[in-house]
Amino acid sequence: NTDTHVSTMAATLSASSLSMKSVHMRGAQPLRMATPMRAFSRSRVVAVSAKEYKIAIIPGDGIGPEIMAVGKAVMEEAGKMHGLTFKYTDAPIGGQAIDLTGHPMPEESLKICQAADSCLMSAIGGYKWDTLPGHLRPEQGLLGLRAGLKAFANLRPAVILPQLIDASSLKREIVEGTDIMVVRELTGGIYFGQPKGIETRAEYLGWKDVRVGYNTMIYCEPEIERIARVGFETARKRKGKLCSVDKANVLDVSQLWREVVTRMGKEEYPDVELTHMYVDNCAMQIIRNPKQFDTIVTGNIFGDILSDAAAMLTGSIGMLPSASVPSEGPGLFEPVHGSAPDIAGQDVANPFAMVLSAAMMLRYGLNEAAAADTIEAAVIKALDAGVRTGDIAKKGEKVSGCKATGEAILKSL
Repeated sequence: NTDTHVSTMAATLSASSLSMKSVHMRGAQPLRMATPMRAFSRSRVVAVSAKEYKIAIIPGDGIGPEIMAVGKAVMEEAGKMHGLTFKYTDAPIGGQAIDLTGHPMPEESLKICQAADSCLMSAIGGYKWDTLPGHLRPEQGLLGLRAGLKAFANLRPAVILPQLIDASSLKREIVEGTDIMVVRELTGGIYFGQPKGIETRAEYLGWKDVRVGYNTMIYCEPEIERIARVGFETARKRKGKLCSVDKANVLDVSQLWREVVTRMGKEEYPDVELTHMYVDNCAMQIIRNPKQFDTIVTGNIFGDILSDAAAMLTGSIGMLPSASVPSEGPGLFEPVHGSAPDIAGQDVANPFAMVLSAAMMLRYGLNEAAAADTIEAAVIKALDAGVRTGDIAKKGEKVSGCKATGEAILKSL
């Protein structure tokens, strides 16, 4: 059962084609992983020369340091089993960076990330910094990091693990078999568009001397083509179905988006079944009938919302990793959940997504599939053994804390 469950997880992530090099190689085959037991046996029998990787660590805020400690411990142990060593350098970003330097994205931290082989982040943000001016809030550090790495494509899987079907808030018959990949454009759209700001205007819609806030949702044709290509290539390696999500009935920017995606589907990807859906309908359909979706491609703000909705189908946002990748250079791997400052320091956080983010980084950021197999197998083994944090435990089940969950995963290695 463990082999079957891990192979399903790995096949899903492999099909996402997180390496942008493979995205640009038309028709390239996704990575093929061995079964976990084979990967484990090779690591014990074959002498492997040690390889060292430079990893930029963004410890994060709230529960971030707690789950990062678990992720690093599991990655270290898996690395030893496969002849890998890691040189970590902390790169404070977000709230931690604000406290240390007064700015959410220190230049030194960005340089550390750009020079690394890959970047591993926990989660940033928290109530503590909510009253700061917008340009100094923790989230600006994350946006700056994504832009600095040119990580334009965010891939977030939403896969229902058999052990956790009953943890979903939806009925088993609705979610069982759900396997969605959301491809989100990450460095453009309304989060980055100019002009933006808050100002006082002498008159607006009949009001006098009124404060207004405004943002600009803007995409150019090459930006749309770039992320659409990732979506098409991802769909091609999965079930061959791509749903492009927009709001073309209202927004001019979405009309351009739909026009470009439609043209690319006809000219470059006739083998991929392309459909279009308005974002409000898509949000409803993800809850009503999630199994109709295979791959979704959409803009920044729509993807931000839809990927969180899809994540909750799985029972907990605390189970899912994600990748933000550029065309070249280091990618950024992180859990999809937030920093949860309300439970920070209480040893109740769910570290599974952090551990799976480390596995995702090994597989796609460093091309170390065997080590990733080992970690994913350990996660499944721990779940099979009944290890549950509070967010995924059913009534009456034993609840494990963050540290105990990490120890169980290490034992399962």
